[in-house]
Amino acid sequence: MNLKILFILIGFFLMGKGPNEQKPSYLKKDKETKNVSIYDFNWIVGYWEGTGLGGQCEELWLPPVDNSMIGTFRFFMDGVLIFTEYMHILEDDGKIFLKLKHFNRDLSPWEEKDIWTTFPFIKMEEHTAYFEGLTIQRDGDEMILYLSISSNGERRIEEFKYRKSEF
Repeated sequence: MNLKILFILIGFFLMGKGPNEQKPSYLKKDKETKNVSIYDFNWIVGYWEGTGLGGQCEELWLPPVDNSMIGTFRFFMDGVLIFTEYMHILEDDGKIFLKLKHFNRDLSPWEEKDIWTTFPFIKMEEHTAYFEGLTIQRDGDEMILYLSISSNGERRIEEFKYRKSEF
C-alpha cells in the first residue's frame, strides 16, 4: 500500500471531535435534538457516486424501516477497492445517531467488535442534516458530505461530492 493511501486511511480512522468549525457542526452538551424522526432522512435514500479522500466513492442508503436506515459505502482508487463501511442511522429513545464500521477489502474490521464510530445528530434544516463531526447536504441530484478528520493533531474538513445515480 502506498503512503498516500495509508495516510488517508489513518486520517479517516482517527476522526475526532473538536471546537466549532464552519462545517460540520458540533453538539453542545445543553442542546437536545428536536422533533425529528428517522423518516425525515428519506431524502438521502438512493445510490450515490462521487469523489472524496482523493479517490472514488459510492454510497447506498435504503429507506427507513423500524426506526433505522442502513447504508453502505465503498472507497476505491484507480479501480482498486481500499475500504468499505456499514452505516446505520438509528432512532433510539427519541435520539438519532449515525453509526458506522470500517472494513478493509478483505472484510477485516477497523473497529473492535462492539465499537462503532458514532455521530450524534444535532439538527436538520430542509435537506441538510447536522451530526457531530459530519454534515450531509442534498441539493437536487447532488449530495455533499462534510467530514471532520483529525490526523497528527491537525484537523481538516474532507468533502465528499456525490451525484445520484442508477445501478
